[in-house]
Amino acid sequence: MTGGGAGEAREEGRIMLLTAGVVAVALMIVAMVASATAVHLDRKQLYDLADAVAADAADAMPPERFYAGEARAPDGTAVLTLTDADVERSALDYLAAHPEGAAGLDGLRLVEASSPDGRTARVGVQATSHPPLVRWFTDAFGGGFTVAATSSARAG
Repeated sequence: MTGGGAGEAREEGRIMLLTAGVVAVALMIVAMVASATAVHLDRKQLYDLADAVAADAADAMPPERFYAGEARAPDGTAVLTLTDADVERSALDYLAAHPEGAAGLDGLRLVEASSPDGRTARVGVQATSHPPLVRWFTDAFGGGFTVAATSSARAG
């Protein structure tokens, strides 16, 4: 009965092939979930950085302009009067002074720094996220995922 042994060997080969396929699919799913988590964490880090930059820029009015009388009187509105140039200068200074806030983020850039109403500092930052387990794949097709964050803070 040599036919029975050959049939069992073929059946075992099929089971091993099926098992290898299932393991490969499971590993790909784990890699994709881990990579998506890494991109999400980079985005959260960028939001934290945007919040810190906006909070710092909210009081970016230079003291010499304040003492020169350019601040509005305290009538229930903000004492500080922000300009787009003040917010941009403060945001760039903050990013240069705190590089640890952008650790692990590639190509960090300031994309928006403005004060729409003279009281609010609006800051937008952008960076590229490189997921660790599929970086070889994303680098081949554009070099990662662009993540962006915008934050606002009010002066006063």
